[in-house]
Amino acid sequence: MYKLDKLTLREVLLKSCEEYADKQALGMAGSTPFSYGEVYAIATGLQNHLAATAGIGKDSRVAILGENSPEWGTAYFAVTSMGATVVPILTDFSPEQIENILSQAECTVVFASRKSREKLSGAEKITVIPMEEIPRIGKENLTGNRPAPVEVNEDDLAAIIYTSGTTGNSKGVMLSHKNIVSNTLATRTIIKMHTGDRLLSILPLAHTYECTLGFVGGFMQGAVNYYLDKPPTASVLLPALRTIRPTIMLSVPLIMEKIYRSSVLPKLQDKKIYEKPFFRKLLNRIAGGKLKKTFGGRLRFFGIGGAALAPDTEQFLLEAGFPYAIGYGLTETSPLVAGCGPYRTHLRSTGPALEGVQIRLADDGSGSGDGEIQVKGPNVMLGYYKDPDKTAEVFTEDGWFRTGDLGRVDEKGRYYIRGRLKNMILGPSGENIYPEEIEAVINRSNYIQESLVYGEPAGGLIALVSLKPEALERLYEDVRQMTGAMEDQAQDLAQKVEERSREILESVRKEVNSKLAAFSRISKVVKHDEPFEKTPTQKIKRHFYPGRTDKK
Repeated sequence: MYKLDKLTLREVLLKSCEEYADKQALGMAGSTPFSYGEVYAIATGLQNHLAATAGIGKDSRVAILGENSPEWGTAYFAVTSMGATVVPILTDFSPEQIENILSQAECTVVFASRKSREKLSGAEKITVIPMEEIPRIGKENLTGNRPAPVEVNEDDLAAIIYTSGTTGNSKGVMLSHKNIVSNTLATRTIIKMHTGDRLLSILPLAHTYECTLGFVGGFMQGAVNYYLDKPPTASVLLPALRTIRPTIMLSVPLIMEKIYRSSVLPKLQDKKIYEKPFFRKLLNRIAGGKLKKTFGGRLRFFGIGGAALAPDTEQFLLEAGFPYAIGYGLTETSPLVAGCGPYRTHLRSTGPALEGVQIRLADDGSGSGDGEIQVKGPNVMLGYYKDPDKTAEVFTEDGWFRTGDLGRVDEKGRYYIRGRLKNMILGPSGENIYPEEIEAVINRSNYIQESLVYGEPAGGLIALVSLKPEALERLYEDVRQMTGAMEDQAQDLAQKVEERSREILESVRKEVNSKLAAFSRISKVVKHDEPFEKTPTQKIKRHFYPGRTDKK
């Protein structure tokens, strides 16, 4: 890989498009990708257009609101390499949230996809550029008067990332060019890409995990990124996997957990010998080979981050020899803080600190060895946009970023995340209870899709759970057959289904409690019928639910 003279996205664009000019760079699944040379030409023409028609220059703010596409990436490089600041916006934000972001960030231009433009009806005095028009605009504006190139420095503001967050209102995370590019370079200790690599993107580019590691990382190393034109459901993803045969993918835990629990585990449990450890490992290895074929047969890196991976799923991936990698980070750290590549993972650990990143644990005084994870390094954000108070809250007096996550470290320097500091529940005798760890046990149940544990003011732990759709179907059919109820006896049938579901929830409670310390045991399991509200990385938005003291 080439050497960068400066850690800026402008340098990445210039060097990559010079080094890999004829190589494929960005494309949609099923179509011919833009080459690196084409990305450079379109981005340059787009810069000319932005400067001439909208007065965009250094320190201007330009938003991108759209689904993943080659045009998204081209707009990102066009904006950042002319010294302006890019404001990526998640497409699942409401019109009101989008309007607030555009206003607070003082955006004067927004690139918007066809699907997203209907959300901009309330955004006044802002120029909207259709994303599908980007190739035409870029090519038409390559000639003519060009603005003088602007110097872009490493510490210049490159992006303002508005997270949906799990603990309240969105905050604008300010990332410099050095934040993003240094973090991308540091990830090469975990995964080195090359011009033969093919990435299939299934996470939103507006999230820094996919943007830094997949998009910028792939672009810096001459790989090709492919995008889907629809959400990655099985009917969309499977054909794309067969066609693209990716070598690298990034994912959140929920995707692999669903694949394992709904497609892999039921087939394994049908075999009685699976209960014996020797045969379990053997059958897991065989299943792992089949799973790799499902992903196209060429996968060498499957990154998992954004939330904790369920222990049972990770145990399977480890024994299956699947090339999974674990990472830990936050938007505020550009994002990666710690990580470990395939075949070097250690069960339940995120791995060691990333090269160039320092981690320390602030002792919580419990004597458990746990502490708040605090970070220092070139990847740590500049601060929260227009919010000096919140910025001050998350930095210590000596300049370390407070992640709000509790963790511990072993003798080999591997980190283990226990949970969020705000989520921790104080037990009856002062014990630290981590709801995420209890939820991991609950979610192993064959009945449970996902769960959320919280403490009652009067004491005791409650688990909100959603049942798996297939479990609900079996429950309904079993009750109907046992009672002989007819379809037209809907009220009677519903009552009996509810009674049976309570029995199942009680059995889940007893089973889970048998695996927990006495102070962590659940008092009650309550069925939650609606899907949990989630962030883009599929973490449950806890502040929406009972038992929270930090609601906003």
